[in-house]
Formats: sequence, C-alpha cells, structure tokens
Amino acid sequence: MTRRISWTLLAVLVLAQICYPLTTGATRAGLTVATVVLGWLLSVGHALLSRGPRVAAALVAVATGGGFAIEAIGVATGVPFGSYDYSGELGPKLAGVPLIIPLAWTWMAWPAWLAAVRLTGGRAATANGSGTTAGGSGTTAGGSGTTAGGSGSTVGRWVGRIALATVGLAAWDLFLDPQMVAEGYWVWRDATPALPGLAGIPVSNYLGWLLFAVLMMSALRPLAGPAAEHTDRRDHPMVALYLWTYFSSILAHAVFLDLPASALWGAAGMSVTAVPLTVTLLRARRGGDPGREAHQPHRPGVDATR
Repeated sequence: MTRRISWTLLAVLVLAQICYPLTTGATRAGLTVATVVLGWLLSVGHALLSRGPRVAAALVAVATGGGFAIEAIGVATGVPFGSYDYSGELGPKLAGVPLIIPLAWTWMAWPAWLAAVRLTGGRAATANGSGTTAGGSGTTAGGSGTTAGGSGSTVGRWVGRIALATVGLAAWDLFLDPQMVAEGYWVWRDATPALPGLAGIPVSNYLGWLLFAVLMMSALRPLAGPAAEHTDRRDHPMVALYLWTYFSSILAHAVFLDLPASALWGAAGMSVTAVPLTVTLLRARRGGDPGREAHQPHRPGVDATR
C-alpha cells in the first residue's frame, strides 16, 4: 500500500512539474503552490505509512515547524540567509512567510535523508527481528548502535550520513532559488556577493541553507528513532523523487527556463549525493544486491498491505 500510494502521488507531482514550463503568471504561481503541497503530502505520507507516526511527526516537527521558524527569523532579521521579502504570489503568509514555504523544506528533506541513509549503509532489518543487516554483521536498526568496526565507525557513519543529507538538501536550492527569484516570488534586498552567473541571490543564502540543513538532519534521527536508520524497497518512490528532482531540474533550467548557470551550479551541487546514489542503485540492480529487496517485518497498524 505504501508503494502504491507513493508512486501515485509521485506521478501526479511529476505531471505538475512537467506542466510548469508550459504555464505563466498566476497559473504558474498556482501550479507552484500545488506542486509544493503534493511534495509535502508525498514525503510526510510516505514517512507515516512506511515507518509510523513517530517518524512522520518528527519530520513535520523538524522540517515543517523548523522550516517555518527559520524562515520567520530570516524575514524578520536577515539571519541566517540574508535580507529578503516574499511577494504575495505564493498564497497566505504568517509572519511574512508564505505558508507553503516550510512545506517545501519538508518535501525534499525526507528523500535527501533516505538517500544519505542508503549511501551510508542503512539496511532493513531482517524479518526474524534480529536487527542485523542483509550481510549479518552491520548495525541494527534498533540495536546498540555499534558496528563490526566499533564505535568509531558508527560515529563516522553518522557524520557521513548527516553530511550527505545536508548537502543533498541544501544543494537543491542552487536550482530552487534562481528559479523562484526569476519568477518574482521573493526578492533579495542585498544580493552581493553572489555566485558567478547567479546574480540576485547572495552567497549567504546558500550558507544559511547549509546551516539549517545540518541542524535539521542532526535533529531528525534522534526524534524519529531507529526506524529512520534503514532503507528498504518501500523507499523506492522517495529515491526516484530525489533523482527525478536532480535530473529534471538540470534539463528544465538548461532548456526550458533559460537558466543555464543554475543548471550548472545545481548539477554540481546535488551531484555529491545524486551521482553516488545513482551508481549505487545501478550496481545493486546489476549485482542482485540482497539488501535491495529486503523489507521490514510487519508491524500492526503500519503499512499493513505492501
């Protein structure tokens, strides 16, 4: 059930994004709002159905709640992104922040996290409840948190996971901000210094994204619990969402939106996570990776039908 619902929502989201370059004005703004809402429903719904209410609540608290808080602070003080204002085209505002903005943080935070988990060895627990990975010697989802290599390797894995998830989310803004600024959805009061080719957006904005992303990803795992430490086949729609966002954004910016510089910057930034993820998936497909089709044991009330 999780996969069917997620794939359906993803298909609708993809269709909405394909329509974006074909629209203008108020229609495009409305489509932007609808796309963000769909993305939020997809990510939060997937977290709820695949891992239960604790993970979904943690995601909403950290990404939606935290996203609103950091945006409200940013609009009021200019910290940590720089001084900016939102137009009225993205719908109702609270504290100067359109209500859909924190939904956008949530939309991409969850697939970025799952991509990082996959790349740092997160595997589903086996059905016998032993908590070992497919190889039998890795970390457990609910276990002591040690690995065969000891606590040092656990810390290294955690740091790597946070770093990949942080970059995986923050680099998305190399696509997002140029696109939204070009549409006039928000404007920067002081846009210097800027990255080459991305005039109108200060470097401080991207540094602010990195800061908030690392705080968000660092908080997500403790709040979500051990269920957020693994990936399995139910997460395929989220992996597809992340890679679709990467490759379609490059194409859209380069060909349809006349934003070649952000196509290059975004391609370089998100490649840190997207390219290794693609390689990992292709190798798993060719090699018949035993962990690729592993799945969590049934939990009453959560994803009863897969």
